[in-house]
Amino acid sequence: MNNFKRWGIAIAGVLLQVALGAVYAWSVFRVPLAKQFHWSISQVTLTFTIAVMALGFASFFGGLWLKRVGPRIVAMTGGLLYGGGVFLASFSDHGLWWLYLTYGVIGGIGLGFSYIVPISVIVKWFPDRRGLMTGIAVGGFGAGALITAPIATRLIQSVGVLQTFAYLGIAYAIAAIAAGYFMQNPPEGWLPEGWKPVQKQTTQKNGGDFTLGGALKTWQWWALWLLLFLNTSAGISIISQEAPMFQELANISALVAAGMVGIVSIGNALGRVFWAWISDLLGRRATFALMFAIQIGLFWALPYFHSVTAITILVFFILMCYGGGFGTMPAFAADYFGPTNVGSIYGLILTAWGFASAFGPLLIANLRQSSGAYTSGLHIISIIMAVSIILPLLVKPPKRSSAKT
Repeated sequence: MNNFKRWGIAIAGVLLQVALGAVYAWSVFRVPLAKQFHWSISQVTLTFTIAVMALGFASFFGGLWLKRVGPRIVAMTGGLLYGGGVFLASFSDHGLWWLYLTYGVIGGIGLGFSYIVPISVIVKWFPDRRGLMTGIAVGGFGAGALITAPIATRLIQSVGVLQTFAYLGIAYAIAAIAAGYFMQNPPEGWLPEGWKPVQKQTTQKNGGDFTLGGALKTWQWWALWLLLFLNTSAGISIISQEAPMFQELANISALVAAGMVGIVSIGNALGRVFWAWISDLLGRRATFALMFAIQIGLFWALPYFHSVTAITILVFFILMCYGGGFGTMPAFAADYFGPTNVGSIYGLILTAWGFASAFGPLLIANLRQSSGAYTSGLHIISIIMAVSIILPLLVKPPKRSSAKT
């Protein structure tokens, strides 16, 4: 019965992440908001940065909270805050500060609370498929924009941008709260029937359950934080510049560039599942090293291609690696620190996402402005990836003696 139940919980977790992943469709709101209220694109874009920063820190607090009250309450509260924040953004004619507060802060906190729950729950239900299943769960987050972007675009055209926030906020709240209701942990000590860790899994994992304090005392926790920060900074620098970069490199219209954005976003979702699956086969360290190695060549080569097809393919694979970091890291954290406190431990690691959402876009935007082209920025990111490849090769599981401290 529990074996059947875990698949139902996994499906609910994916649906929850799809609802949350709608935040990646933020770019469809940028121009309508800028035109209606005469805000600059950078001012509007800051809303997304605030939401991601809030998501990262709220994931940590959500991870602590779910240990006390259980995953269902945290997930449903997060869904209410997320949907409520987007709904309240429909009153942004009060000013830009209101948009930052509602969509950015309130919505971002809701995102963080709900985002951490499926990850924390699924690693406990699927010790036999830890990487693959957490990858599928966060893959839903990457796919959210594919569903939301066209719906939001049509709503904006028919009812206006503020009314679109109202409709979407209600829809997000209903979907997230409904899916969050099914989030629950397995019974204490539960394992899949007939499953035993193979030798490779035993040597890869430390076997101990760390407290948050114990994990923070190890250099390995900081290494995992840095791994996620570096990988996310690279990918989100592209995400922040996709449309104008495509127009500049391929000399195409904004409409064609928008179509390319939709295609490459599939890579974000696919990479979360693909690389998580690969990490179950090769190990988490080798997977991160391989993703960094691939990105060295992709970032270096990108400015020299000018056809729509070639650029789309290159960026598609870059975003696969970007998504792969989020698909692989939850299992990486559970391997090293145990599944019991992974909600708070991985939740705090997710603050790397927030810092990367500021660092990566600012780096490439400033280099583009100073040099007049994207070449120097893309090459510097390539060099950063080359240096970064050392880190996954060095990191090793922490000692069990630190687990309970």
